[in-house]
Amino acid sequence: MTGLTAIGNSFYEALSMFWETLWALVLGFGLSGAVQAFVSRGQMRRALGDHRPATVGKAGFLGMVSSSCSYAAAALAKSLFARGADFTASTVFMFASTNLVVELGIVLWLLLGWQFALAELVGGAIMIVLLALVLPRVVPRGDVENARAGLNKRELGGHAHHGQPAEDIDDPEQRRPLTQRLGSRAGWSDAASYTISDLTMLRKELVIGFLVAGFATVLVPTGVWQSLFLTGHGFWSSLENVALGPLLAILAFVCSVGNVPLAAALWVGGISFGGVISFVFADLITLPLLVIYRKYYGTRLTLRLLAVFWAVMSIAGLVTEYLFAALRLVPTGHPQMVAMGAVAWNYTTILNIIALVAFAVLYWLYRNRERFGGGTGYAQDPVCGMQVEIAAAPARAAHDGQRFSFCSDHCQARFTAAPHRYTTAPARGNTSAADADSTAVTTVQGDS
Repeated sequence: MTGLTAIGNSFYEALSMFWETLWALVLGFGLSGAVQAFVSRGQMRRALGDHRPATVGKAGFLGMVSSSCSYAAAALAKSLFARGADFTASTVFMFASTNLVVELGIVLWLLLGWQFALAELVGGAIMIVLLALVLPRVVPRGDVENARAGLNKRELGGHAHHGQPAEDIDDPEQRRPLTQRLGSRAGWSDAASYTISDLTMLRKELVIGFLVAGFATVLVPTGVWQSLFLTGHGFWSSLENVALGPLLAILAFVCSVGNVPLAAALWVGGISFGGVISFVFADLITLPLLVIYRKYYGTRLTLRLLAVFWAVMSIAGLVTEYLFAALRLVPTGHPQMVAMGAVAWNYTTILNIIALVAFAVLYWLYRNRERFGGGTGYAQDPVCGMQVEIAAAPARAAHDGQRFSFCSDHCQARFTAAPHRYTTAPARGNTSAADADSTAVTTVQGDS
């Protein structure tokens, strides 16, 4: 195989994987956008006040229907925690919002098989149970309260009284009964805006994930994978693979749905069934996110979280593998390619055409949101394009007399470093700094 042929095959493999999953991405992000528009962050925060079994189950469900990229999920969990949610419940919410979402399961099914999609649900449930059992016992209460106090001091600017977090900004649209919102074009235009903004936010992750997976599948020799993944030693091989999966995820820098194509490439390369599952779950401990956790919670708590997360992800992968093996659900053998030949006239093409039509409708609703009365209580992150509920924005900044809301401190830091890059066109919903509420904002100096 010549160099140009190999590169061409790599691009084709990446395109095949994207085409195979296009309709699933539109469906998943569309469903997620609807849920995010009709369930406010304030309602979520008030539902997560402790870590009793019922609350943990509620946190998992709310996370499942609140799809996010890993950065936004971490920031939202931090914001919910700072405003009064229980630390364990917030963490369960974060795990579920990146590992148990609809689009992830469908993409796993299409690229790897239904067994992997089912394993995602089973392993995700195992992780939630383990987190609920381990976190309250491993993380000292004093560290949790110190972290909350630090977040409130920085995020809420010291305006909370007697240690209580500030209340959410009143949003008349969110006060309307759910049945009225479901029947309004304003509500559905907000849902469409969530869908478009989430896709905009994750576009780079998805492109990188598909391209890296395509090149890894075609160009990386089988011997390289075999040198990484221990095989033929029974339990010890499985243990090494599930422990290695999170390490590869830490180094991969790709989060959310974007790491599923990479998981497919690892499966082609020979990693075990449980190793694939632990890799998919480990998108919450990539190096950039560990830096963010350190900023949120401090070095000591971050190291504890890394140890707990890594152990929970590995154990969930190992238990899932042995459970599925006992039920004879583990696929036999490894494929040579992930999705060769997927670009063809078949049921996938028909579903993709329907999805593209649906996407066009969503985009039309998004572009005409103001005309339909949507957008109340929302702003657009000027860095990544994500739609942010202003009342629960994890980060804010003021620049040249205008206040901006961000999906995470990650985006706020990028904005603060070079505000001129993101203020050439006004982002939706961001207001004059004079209208800022009691929540403190970072003031960004204009360029001289």
